[in-house]
Amino acid sequence: MPVQSGAVTFARFSSEPAGARADAKRWLVRGLRKRAFTPLEARKPELDRAAGFVELADHDATGFEAGLFEGEHALFAWRIDQLKVPAKALKAEVDRWAAAFAAEHGRPPGRREKAVRKEEARQLLRQRVEPSSRVADVSWNLETGEVAIWVTSRKTVDEITAAMEEVFGVTLHPVSVGATASRAKLPEAALGPTAALVGLQGEGVSRGEA
Repeated sequence: MPVQSGAVTFARFSSEPAGARADAKRWLVRGLRKRAFTPLEARKPELDRAAGFVELADHDATGFEAGLFEGEHALFAWRIDQLKVPAKALKAEVDRWAAAFAAEHGRPPGRREKAVRKEEARQLLRQRVEPSSRVADVSWNLETGEVAIWVTSRKTVDEITAAMEEVFGVTLHPVSVGATASRAKLPEAALGPTAALVGLQGEGVSRGEA
């Protein structure tokens, strides 16, 4: 599937139960809208992060009416907005206030006074900071159950898979040799090199030393 944004590498999962539903579009849209992205509002000081599903072609859109499917693949994205006040700017603001406070009162501000002012300064600077935005593409083959998440951050992958499991009522299993063996309850010894491979490796080393 084409990558529009996010990492070049991706994490693979298989979803259970697999197989397209008769009402696939309605079911998918309903689920995506349950965890649709809602922009951060500067007026809400308690919120510094927002995350949710958006359309693949328009990261500001959450209607999911068009462009949701390409063949048997459902295509959408996960958007994360983070608002963070630069530590350097916050320190400079507090230092300026502390200097003015000391000049006016003849003493440096106390710990509590400084903490109160620091929070006030953080809220003031917060109004001037634009949130950073990151988007990860997601493709889901509804016929085979194969899911690809185009991002390298394990934390983000876990967040996306948890959201998908919650809103769609599916279970996502990592697709890897180790994960597959674990699900099949294979003993660890079964994952080791075979006797033939060990023999080839030993032969290669002997020839190299000769």
